[in-house]
This record gives sequence, C-alpha cells and structure tokens, in this order.
Amino acid sequence: MDQVDIAVIGAGVVGLAIARELALRGREVVVIEAAGAIGTGISSRNSEVIHAGLYYAAGSVKARLCVRGKALLYDYCEARGIAHSRCGKLVVATRAEDLPRLEQIAAAGAANGVGDLRLLSRAETLALEPALNAAGALLSPSSGVVDSHGLMTALLADAENAGATLALASAVTGGARDGDGWRLLVGDFELGARVVINAAGLFAAQVAESLGTPAPPLRFARGHYFSLAGRAPFSRLIYPLPVNGGLGVHLTLDLGGQARFGPDVQWLADTDPAKLDYAVDPALAPAFEAEVRGYWPGLPAGALQPAYSGIRPKLSGPGEAAADFCIDTATPGLVQLFGIESPGLTASLALAEEVASRL
Repeated sequence: MDQVDIAVIGAGVVGLAIARELALRGREVVVIEAAGAIGTGISSRNSEVIHAGLYYAAGSVKARLCVRGKALLYDYCEARGIAHSRCGKLVVATRAEDLPRLEQIAAAGAANGVGDLRLLSRAETLALEPALNAAGALLSPSSGVVDSHGLMTALLADAENAGATLALASAVTGGARDGDGWRLLVGDFELGARVVINAAGLFAAQVAESLGTPAPPLRFARGHYFSLAGRAPFSRLIYPLPVNGGLGVHLTLDLGGQARFGPDVQWLADTDPAKLDYAVDPALAPAFEAEVRGYWPGLPAGALQPAYSGIRPKLSGPGEAAADFCIDTATPGLVQLFGIESPGLTASLALAEEVASRL
C-alpha cells in the first residue's frame, strides 16, 4: 500500500487551493479526483464573481474568509497573470420602499470589514449605469470577476511545482482509520495517508459516509443561467436584492464583456450527485426576462438564450436562514468541508489557509 502525508479528495478550486497551500508549506500531497479533469463540478458552473463580503453574518466563517480570500485572490491573480477584472458591482433597489434593505446590506458589509461601500441616490446610480431602473443602489467597487479555469490551472501548477501529485479518474469508494492515519480505497488500490482532507464539493457527504464518518444533511439547489444575444449597456455587475436561497437573478459580465443572467433557485428533491441534471429548459426564459426587466426595462424581447446550470450544496433549506461554511475536524486526521457554495471561489485561498492552520 502506497503511503502519503496528505490526501486531498477533490480537485475543484478549493481542493486545488488547499493542495497548493500545503505543498508550499513542505507537505507531501496527493490530490484525488473522481472525474477525468480538474474543476468539472461546482467550480466550473458558477458566476465567476469575486465577492466583496456583503451578505454574510458578522463573525461568520463565510464573512471572514470571503474578505480575506478576496484580497488574496486579487493579489494572486496579479502575481500569476490570471485574467480578472475589478469591475465593481451595483446592488439595486428598484423601489423606494426597498432602500432600507440596501442600508442593511451596507451595514452588514461594513461589519464584515468591507470599507469601500457607498450608498447611491437614484441620480448617482443612473449617472453610472443609465439603462437601470433604480430608486438607489449600493456600490461595491471591489467586486469583480475572474477566469476560474485559469485560476485552477495556476493553482495546480503551483501545487505540482511544489511536489504535489494529481490523480484523475480516481474515485474514493471507502476508507477507515489505520493506526494514526487512514487507509483509503481508491479504485482498485489502497492508499495510506496520515491526513485526509475531504474537499469533494457535491460529493462531500458521500465521501464522508464512505469513510464511516457522519455528514450533515445537504440540500441541493440548481441555478440556471441565460446568456444575452448582443451587448448589454452595463460596465458593472448588476444585482437585485437577495432572495431566499440566493442573490437573485443578477447580471454578470465575463472577461470579454458578454452578459449572462442567473442563477435562479430551484430546490432539488434528489441529493445524489451522480444523478444531477444540468440541462437548461428554454421555457424558463420568460421568467428570467421578467426578473431582469425589473432592473433593466430595456431588455430586448427574446434576447436570452439558455447557457448552463450549476448545483449548490447547501446546509440550509427553503425558508431557512443561510448556513455558514462547515469545516469539520471532529475526527482525528480528517478535515471535511461541507456546504462550500458561494463565496467558495472568492474564499478559496483563505479556505486553504484555514485548513492548513487546523492540521
């Protein structure tokens, strides 16, 4: 049986960031990924937004790691030449009666250490984005977007240059404590590891169960995205006020300036990640158009086209308060990450620091 110091299960952005951090600290690391390529799950099916830290409860792990992760991520992108844009974001209130909610979001962001937020009047908002329907907005200058695939490629390169190894098409199907470490069943062979880190995303609960350890119940929420035919008249990310389970159908811009809209929130009854359906029903377009026209009345009819969907693993369900990230270290030699949804991409480098600090 081969032996390694640390086995990281999952080669999404968080698993790769953890592997990089540990390898740079001189640890022997192998990354085990069930798919045939890196980042095929949550990491490749999101808005690619760098979040500022507006929406999370003060003192929460999400808030702390989002704010820390944002700073680390911008610095890393600059240092490694990863495509990104600090384009800024407007959270828009379309009605005067919703302006107090903007003030609440601004106060929450300030409590989390986001020091650059500014509440805008209607006139100030329209001076920045004339095509908006807005009674006012909250400007977040440090929000942005990143090339998530370029980020993951750089993280993997750094990890491998520091001695880490990647094993693709290698599903962990079982495991058990073995002395002071773990014995993992990976495909047809066994792997011994002193420490195991479960960063398997949608499969995190299944991996935990295969290791004989408990996992919190996860709820899956699918979010659909539509792309825009033609150019949108915006230079910033445009967000409505948050809704239960998500941040509303927002407008994001890719690094080429192309607009996409989403995600909505569709709670799924089946939480078997092997059975997930990522199809986008074109019949959803009218509902998306109605949401978008709330803040962009000039959206042309029929301009939205199905793009892609993603699944978020949530620790809270419909009507429940949003749950925090869960970093479980209750079992010796095992770190398990559950409910790592948004802002997981933004927080990835900070999550890596956090995990390393707990070993």
